[in-house]
Amino acid sequence: MIYLDHNATTPVDPAVAEKMAWFLREHFGNPSSLYPIGRRVKELMTEARERVAAALGAERGEVFFTGSGTESDNFAVFGALEAFPGKTELVTSSIEHPAVIEAAKAVEARGGRVTYLPVDAFGTVSLDALRSALTPKTALVSIMHANNEIGTIQPVADIVRIARERGIPVHTDAVQSFGKIDVDVRRLGVDYLTVSAHKVYGPKGVGALYVRRGASIRPFLRGGRQERGLRAGTENTAGIVGFGEAVRVMEEKGGKERARIERLAERLKKGIEERVPGVRFNGHPENRVKSTLNFAFPGLEAEAILLALATKEIYVSTGSACSEESEEVSHVLQAVGLPPEIARSCIRMSLGRANSEPDIDVVLKQLPEIVAKLRSISAFHPA
Repeated sequence: MIYLDHNATTPVDPAVAEKMAWFLREHFGNPSSLYPIGRRVKELMTEARERVAAALGAERGEVFFTGSGTESDNFAVFGALEAFPGKTELVTSSIEHPAVIEAAKAVEARGGRVTYLPVDAFGTVSLDALRSALTPKTALVSIMHANNEIGTIQPVADIVRIARERGIPVHTDAVQSFGKIDVDVRRLGVDYLTVSAHKVYGPKGVGALYVRRGASIRPFLRGGRQERGLRAGTENTAGIVGFGEAVRVMEEKGGKERARIERLAERLKKGIEERVPGVRFNGHPENRVKSTLNFAFPGLEAEAILLALATKEIYVSTGSACSEESEEVSHVLQAVGLPPEIARSCIRMSLGRANSEPDIDVVLKQLPEIVAKLRSISAFHPA
């Protein structure tokens, strides 16, 4: 199997699986309990919180565990808007993850106003459009750090600087950047930031929201006093411990492993461009997460390429895993100016730790053959 869909999810690291199995065997206490077995679970959660916070350049008390990256995004959007009841406007981008896009639609349904900032052909947000969109009623700016489909990195620090001049807080979804590029909340300057465990070789079902000390936010889930009163519900303790271990492994492997993956991705990109006539690369040529590759194969349907590759046990994606079953054209690819017929021909490859040089050799042999075969039975002939 050659797995090239790490943006959708990552395999759980063996060390994470072992740590979680140990935890599930040995520790069942409720962390809200005051007696020893509950206190021990609380201590292990605190260790995990400290690891996640340290990796983000944050303080332990600024990290709140949630059930997913989607929940964290919703927490930031609705929690921030509720914290400023006199302000009803949200500014976001046209290429956000569905977790933010759908939250924005809910804001509109409640009578709020949402501005969706345009992007250029590379997927970069217009800072001039941002300046024009901000008003005294803007409660929050939410712009993702790196795009999940094309990998483009946004100028988050510049976005924060512009918003801060108006006293407006900023949230960034860093689910696709955390672990792939440096993510430091102090350098970015954001008020809220989202991460997810299963994108960094941890378990599904746990995410986190960074909330800058002093930033205003209201509880998203109400009930008990878990997560210092901001996120009710008994915590996913095993998932949180697994998240902490995943971050420990990520920090241990460091930049060397990241650089290896980027080299593989660059070799794959160059090889596809050399071997497949008419292929088009989507995303910024430099300012992007290098492990994310998105290509258009004009004249073909992406699904046909994906299924043909799957018969060779090569697994890729046609876009966001959260909208894979939708028949709609990718809103990201439309936003960067691709016509529907080209957008429908795009596949995404996202590399990770398990990938190797032999994997790239196989893909560079199989993909051109598959594309050539599909084109031979279609009416399209590349120039």
